[in-house]
Amino acid sequence: MDWIYTLAGLGVGFIVGLTGVGGGALMTPLLVLGFGISPAVAVGTDLLYAGLTKSGGVWVHSRHGTVQWKIAGWLAIGSLPATLAVVGLLRGFPVDKSVFEGIITGTLGFTLILTAPALLFKDRLRAWSPWSRRRGAVPAEGNPPRVAATIAIGAVLGVLVTLTSVGAGALGAAALFFLYPRLSSVQIVGTDLAHAVPLALAGGVGHWLLLGTVDGMLLASLLMGSLPGIWLGSHLGISIPEKTLRPVLASMLMLIGGRLIL
Repeated sequence: MDWIYTLAGLGVGFIVGLTGVGGGALMTPLLVLGFGISPAVAVGTDLLYAGLTKSGGVWVHSRHGTVQWKIAGWLAIGSLPATLAVVGLLRGFPVDKSVFEGIITGTLGFTLILTAPALLFKDRLRAWSPWSRRRGAVPAEGNPPRVAATIAIGAVLGVLVTLTSVGAGALGAAALFFLYPRLSSVQIVGTDLAHAVPLALAGGVGHWLLLGTVDGMLLASLLMGSLPGIWLGSHLGISIPEKTLRPVLASMLMLIGGRLIL
């Protein structure tokens, strides 16, 4: 057990508890740039870490009735096959290690840069949505365009999350704000979490069993720090306005994303 990783888990968990986002977006770059962990191992380990840490949040939201399971299911219809396809391609068509890690690092940087504006402007997406003035938070069965868009967004998230471990949180929430503007913020968070957990677990298990890119000891060290960190951040976050924290986190993600690409 390496306690420096436990401290890293504590810090990232605290930020996640404080802001509700930033787990994969901060943990994976920290492992790669801060600790020199292989990008593939960082992504695989972080996927299982994210799935396990977020599962408690899904249970809480489910008990409070703030999960739109139908929407989460449509996202999963797109994301889970995409996840399996990405892992299968990486397994079936092995490439040189340096090329593989270059793909992951570049995609990670690109996804972090996308995540920053999604984090800053997700509330404004409600006003831009063509469904903002239409009745009904959940589309009827006869509304195929929005259902198809939800499945397509799920597929994009499946690819990004499997390659980078980033995107299920801020990008997923931003997409839901645009597609379902009449849902409350807490319903957006609950639905996004309900989709993110199986997506992260599927990607993590794929990395573990098929690619061998999960470090069990690293995972245990991160979890030991992150669980109390999330608890502490959640309690302190009540007294700190989210609008104060979002620009700081978004700026950090832009800098880290640019660093990874360059």
